[in-house]
Amino acid sequence: MTQNEAPEDLGAPVAYLVLKDGTPVYDQSGARVGEVEHVLDDEQQDVFHGLIVKTPHGHRFAPAAKVSGLFEHGVILSVPGAELPEPSEDPSARVADEGLQDTLKRAWNWLVQPRP
Repeated sequence: MTQNEAPEDLGAPVAYLVLKDGTPVYDQSGARVGEVEHVLDDEQQDVFHGLIVKTPHGHRFAPAAKVSGLFEHGVILSVPGAELPEPSEDPSARVADEGLQDTLKRAWNWLVQPRP
């Protein structure tokens, strides 16, 4: 499967703006990782930061750079699901990429904010 080629059952490609919570997320091997909990973006600047993925092992963050395809009925990652980092209030120094540190903290903030 190439980056822009979806299995027939995932439907047509979609923009992050219309991706629905609960959409299944698959890793590069086709194994189901979990489901979309939330799309993390900056609506004012029209920037897709990534996805908060609900997995059987807790929430994980899939940075936009590791999302290979967004489709009507599924998301495909370019990495194994086990490589997705956990959102964190204080991302560790092990995460050298400052942009990733920022988005991990934003993902954490979204997860802990009170919902109406």
